[in-house]
Amino acid sequence: MSAAIALATISENDSMLEVNLPDGSVKSYENSITPMGVAEDIGAGLARATLAAEVDGQVVGFDTPLPESGSVNLKLLTKKNEEALGVMRHSCAHIMARAIMRLFDGVQLAFGPTIEGGFYYDFDLEHKLTEEDFPAIEAEMKKIIKKNEGFERLEESHETALKLVKELDQHYKIEHIETGLAEHETLTFYRQGEFIDLCRGPHIPKPKSIGAFKLLSVAGAYCKGDSDNNVLQRVYATAFFNKDDLALHLEKIEEAKRRDHRVLGKKLDLFTISPLVGQGLILWQPKGTLVRNQLIKFISEQLEKYEYMPVVTPNIGKVDLYKISGHYPYYKDSQFAPIIQDEDEEYLLKPMNCPHHIMLYKSKPRSYRDLPIRFSEFGTVYRYEQSGELNGLTRVRGFTQDDAHIFCMEEQVPDEFRKCIEMTQFVLSSLGLTDYRVRLGFRDPDGSKYVGNKKDWDTAEDALLSVCKEMGIDATVEPGEAAFYGPKADFVVKDCLGREWQLGTVQLDYNLPSTERFALEYIGADNQAHRPVMIHRAPFGSLERFMGVLIEHYAGAFPLWLAPEQARVMVVSQKFEAYGKEIEAKFKAAGFRISGDYRSEKIGAKIRDAQLELIPYMIILGAREMESGTVSVRDRIDGDLGSMTIEDAIRKMTDEKEQRLVRQVFHGSAGLGNAVQSSDDY
Repeated sequence: MSAAIALATISENDSMLEVNLPDGSVKSYENSITPMGVAEDIGAGLARATLAAEVDGQVVGFDTPLPESGSVNLKLLTKKNEEALGVMRHSCAHIMARAIMRLFDGVQLAFGPTIEGGFYYDFDLEHKLTEEDFPAIEAEMKKIIKKNEGFERLEESHETALKLVKELDQHYKIEHIETGLAEHETLTFYRQGEFIDLCRGPHIPKPKSIGAFKLLSVAGAYCKGDSDNNVLQRVYATAFFNKDDLALHLEKIEEAKRRDHRVLGKKLDLFTISPLVGQGLILWQPKGTLVRNQLIKFISEQLEKYEYMPVVTPNIGKVDLYKISGHYPYYKDSQFAPIIQDEDEEYLLKPMNCPHHIMLYKSKPRSYRDLPIRFSEFGTVYRYEQSGELNGLTRVRGFTQDDAHIFCMEEQVPDEFRKCIEMTQFVLSSLGLTDYRVRLGFRDPDGSKYVGNKKDWDTAEDALLSVCKEMGIDATVEPGEAAFYGPKADFVVKDCLGREWQLGTVQLDYNLPSTERFALEYIGADNQAHRPVMIHRAPFGSLERFMGVLIEHYAGAFPLWLAPEQARVMVVSQKFEAYGKEIEAKFKAAGFRISGDYRSEKIGAKIRDAQLELIPYMIILGAREMESGTVSVRDRIDGDLGSMTIEDAIRKMTDEKEQRLVRQVFHGSAGLGNAVQSSDDY
């Protein structure tokens, strides 16, 4: 081939676009094309089924122009692809907004993103929306869907976009273009019939793909989540490609309501929140305290096994301490205001335990022979969460962490990190929380919140990846999720309803021990000063959140070893009360939390009350049992177990308690919704 021909071939290839498809095939195009154009090129059937696309891993609209040259990886998304569900739901959010604008006057549109399990849209209008309005809104949405008008993407200059929203008299869109989008040269809108909205998309081609939808609730919400802004009306909804999936989802929502830890916490007398004490501050009732203490006892056994040293630190500290650690400047907005004693003395409710543990380490000289040093504490910390973000036990202002900090040499990091992972795995599996994933939170290279040098960050991140690989853990890496001082491994647990909760965490820290922070040292074998590495770890995370998750996971029916009341003696007649108290005493002597029901009520009512209170075992006594010196045992899960000797009953329950068996009946395992590509408006 001559040089001229070769150059011509290169030039021709440079002006073409190569589209790599999932099956390994490649298509080339000289002219501009969209994902839908590629679908039509492949076949009419695929084009009819295509709802959106994934270009180099990013979900885009069916009508998004592809690059005019180069190479892209293209995946066409249909109803079979999980990613398409979020795109469809975002389109349904627009249809809901259009329906509300048809039904009510003066509607101002704010924002309508997809969320896990569905979507919402925020509105400002005089009419106070209630669930009584939902049938009319849903009926109007059905009319819009039936008409099947397409979603048209419009791209406008910043100036034209601003002029358009002013003509539409949409105040929130005007403000957003003038402030949040001030640097954008071009903006996109989506039009469907008379409805037009500022939106970056993507959307499905036509609404006929929306198989089923349902409006769920309405609530107040600050515009853009800022308490200084107006309170808007937020309508939550969901949508699916078929009615069966919607029906299953609605069943799961009802099951979630039944398991709501706030409701069960009150019903089972576990905890309370008093407005006079303060929002987000938990008051543990005796029964809740018993469960909490059992969790503390359980994790304490593990701490002893791994040779942790218990410590206790105060609930406040000088602001200077948290300035050095970085917690005060970095998280100032989410902390309680400082307590000012004198002009030069300010204190802060403890936001983290680690600075206190660091000062314990610094309290005396350390040698390499002392390392690793493992401090542990059930330390209560305080964060001033916004009132709108508080949620029972799962989002609070005061919580107790099963916190620990390990100070070690760099060569000890892999072994110590592995032990932390193993402990967390054991804790979760012992509680029946076996469905989880490990998420590695790494630094965002472009982020500004992180401290320390790149070398230390790279070393720490490589160490986490290496340990996870050695342990066979298929961890996902998420840039931007690191703590400001170091990368971390979070355990994201899926409960029996498929909802995900971030619980345990292990964090690797080269920065707080550094010269710029606390200048920690130990004397090495070479008799020289060296810098230790610090590991932060908490298998539960916070006892409050962990308890909230457990209550919902178990639907309040705690396993025997955790149950605040493990068994209840009940007599068929008050004349057997003396025998009942004798049996009750024997179970108490064997270490069980047990009570007696000696009321004059019928035995059926007593059993029903115990079932409603979710008592694991019922010991039923009558004439036959007293004559034979036996007990009749009823299991909360398996029902009537028949007659047993007292020794056999105690042995059976003791085995279950000591093995910490988790015997639960879970209603279904499908999730409330999939985590899908969010299609937020601008």
